[in-house]
Amino acid sequence: MNKLKNFFDVTMIKFILVGIVNTAVGMGTMFICYNFFHLSYWISSASNYVVGSIVSYFLNKYFTFQNKSKSMKTVVKFIINITVCYLVAYGVAKPLAIWAFSSFDKGIQDNIAMLAGSVFFVGLNYIGQRFWAFKEE
Repeated sequence: MNKLKNFFDVTMIKFILVGIVNTAVGMGTMFICYNFFHLSYWISSASNYVVGSIVSYFLNKYFTFQNKSKSMKTVVKFIINITVCYLVAYGVAKPLAIWAFSSFDKGIQDNIAMLAGSVFFVGLNYIGQRFWAFKEE
């Protein structure tokens, strides 16, 4: 029970608050790239990843996890975590959306996949940042 309590603590609340800001910025970028600039699914979702990652790194490092490390190792771990989470989340979301919404047109499938990928990404990213990337050694 203590492990569960430690998982759902003030750190998670801070992560959620940062996530709201990060989501607004990243998803706004992604949907604008896809729907207004007509960029591809992968370029649009990658724009979310790049912009969101920059916002996420600074807010989570200093506010959420209060990581004091000045090591380049932390940056590398963060980049690895974000990359793996992105590839897994969006890589799973795309075929799932195509399968589940096969009767819808491609644009709707892609928008649903990007939304689902974002949700998957948040869960994976929280676990990776908290227990690996920003974990104090």
